[in-house]
Amino acid sequence: MTPPRIFPFGDAALVCEVPPPATLECQERIWAMADIARHWPHVVEVVPGMNNLTIVFDPLAADSATLAGALATAWEGAESAATTGRLVEIPVHYGGEFGPDLADVARHTGLDAEEVAKRHAAGEYVVFFLGFQPGFAYLGGLESALHSPRRSVPRIEVPAGSVAIGGAQTGIYPAASPGGWHLIGRTAVTLFDPAATPPALLQPGDRVRFTIAGIER
Repeated sequence: MTPPRIFPFGDAALVCEVPPPATLECQERIWAMADIARHWPHVVEVVPGMNNLTIVFDPLAADSATLAGALATAWEGAESAATTGRLVEIPVHYGGEFGPDLADVARHTGLDAEEVAKRHAAGEYVVFFLGFQPGFAYLGGLESALHSPRRSVPRIEVPAGSVAIGGAQTGIYPAASPGGWHLIGRTAVTLFDPAATPPALLQPGDRVRFTIAGIER
């Protein structure tokens, strides 16, 4: 695996970044590094991302050069953390008003709409990381035949619960927001609840399976 690039992010943070593509092996190694870094003195926050790990430290107590060396050593010595998250099933209504871009994905992939839905639901996905908005899980494991570029013109508002494909990943919008991924379906499952513990339904390392609640062409 290509060695990471380690660089400062302001005066109180360092980023360890690995070149794309995003893979489960890389994410598991980043999770292992995160577990190591959480125990370092003067580190106040550890944030795993997509192909990267950010550590926030106390700049008055920690030496950034020493921490950068520790990150490089941790990358070399870390063993991939096995994926041991929960299995979460998400029912989805595909197509129609719930998935207005299902036909576009079908045209791009050369498959019919029903086949796109069935293949999407046949996969088992892993939560790589949370970002973009609270509770939005970037899911790895999308079958290559379903990879589709993002929309050329993003939508001003994507309904909450929309299941979408963007490039080589799939995900679910927890709340209404702008978005540029292709919407292929929708779920009624709540992805983010501020009153819950934890607030986000999905966590890094969890596995996700989509089930077909219905398909409309």
